[in-house]
Amino acid sequence: MDRSIALRGLGTLLFCVAAAGCASVVPVPYSEMASSAYMAPDKSDARVPYRYSTPVDWRAYNKVILDPVVIYRGKDHQFGDMSAKDKATLAAHMQNCFADRLRGRFALVRDRGPNTLRIRLTLTGAVTNTPVLGTLSRFDVAGAVYNGVQAARDGEGTLTGSVIYGVEIFDATTSRLISAYVTKQYPGAYDIKATAGALAAATAGLDKGADALMAQLN
Repeated sequence: MDRSIALRGLGTLLFCVAAAGCASVVPVPYSEMASSAYMAPDKSDARVPYRYSTPVDWRAYNKVILDPVVIYRGKDHQFGDMSAKDKATLAAHMQNCFADRLRGRFALVRDRGPNTLRIRLTLTGAVTNTPVLGTLSRFDVAGAVYNGVQAARDGEGTLTGSVIYGVEIFDATTSRLISAYVTKQYPGAYDIKATAGALAAATAGLDKGADALMAQLN
């Protein structure tokens, strides 16, 4: 192999590793989320670092109230310098994709009643994709090595965005909190489509998160 190509590949690999480390955001138990006092660290799932759960028979519920998505305003938010417009875009996508998934299992309703859940989603942070470089790093030899390792362990790809949010689930009749968690979601390390566009990875993460919620509720 030409020495200049090898050095260029090594430089790209080092850059990608450094960039991924800088861009990676670790969720916190957001102080202004009502359920934060109930949640505890959970090491069983890398994407869900904080969780609260109670024994519940999800099949006893066939209706759901989905509250409007809340954009978190607390000082411990993790949006960085993301614009208000981008936050609103993510919140709208979140509302739609979660409603679509829930509709396949529940009747979406507005009023409290028996056999009804109420779900509150709080968008607490997000990271945008790095333009162009995020996509190119999947095709560079050295970048491919790093992303291959990340894909094998369900880790984040290089220079790729993510989204962080909280989910709180209540029994609608009693208003009792029955489940809550904070989660960080991102696309697979080799999801090329999710590298195109500043918010593509974050929206792909929301889609994955909606699927994960439905797996819990089924």
